[in-house]
Amino acid sequence: MKLWSDSWINGERIPARYAAGKLDAAGAPTFSDNLNPHLAWSEVPPGTQSFALICHDFDVPSRGDDVNQPGREVPADLPRVDFFHWVLVDLPASLHRIDEGEWSRGFTARGKPGPATLHGARHGLNDYTGWFAGNADMAGDYFGYDGPFPPFNDSLIHHYVFTLYALSVARVPLEGRFTGAQVREAIYPFLRGEATWSGTYTLNKRLMG
Repeated sequence: MKLWSDSWINGERIPARYAAGKLDAAGAPTFSDNLNPHLAWSEVPPGTQSFALICHDFDVPSRGDDVNQPGREVPADLPRVDFFHWVLVDLPASLHRIDEGEWSRGFTARGKPGPATLHGARHGLNDYTGWFAGNADMAGDYFGYDGPFPPFNDSLIHHYVFTLYALSVARVPLEGRFTGAQVREAIYPFLRGEATWSGTYTLNKRLMG
């Protein structure tokens, strides 16, 4: 299976319009356009009945002690964990592209609605659900795509991986609210093929070059 995007070159820096966060003219973090990128795919394995799509960042600090603290950086040797930015299942087998901005335009406080979405598909919760859980103004269920917004003081450039899975079932056996980790486990027995597209992003001015 082949996956590609017209939004950026595979493995290179993600343009700010596809991120949830950017730096303003004064160099302070602020919300960005948060457009979902264009994605397209071909060479689908025989027997595919649906697709699932997951975007995750595997460079997220496992502890928040130094996150977004002025005057210091999150150390590079801190253990890192996955952060899910997009969890999408039940994309019909007849679909072979996602248009830029089709699923997300702007960052929505308290989260976009779900799980039902376009093309009869379903969105899972992304990890901004947990990130904003303690914020009275932002807490909610964050369904759908919300792009990169890494700590402005992280010493690592973050990597974002979009993985498209071809599945032998038309509907993933999950109900209600579900997470990226739950989707990974649920789709494993039905996997026919997969493909990835990736990019990098940072808000650390020292690393922007």
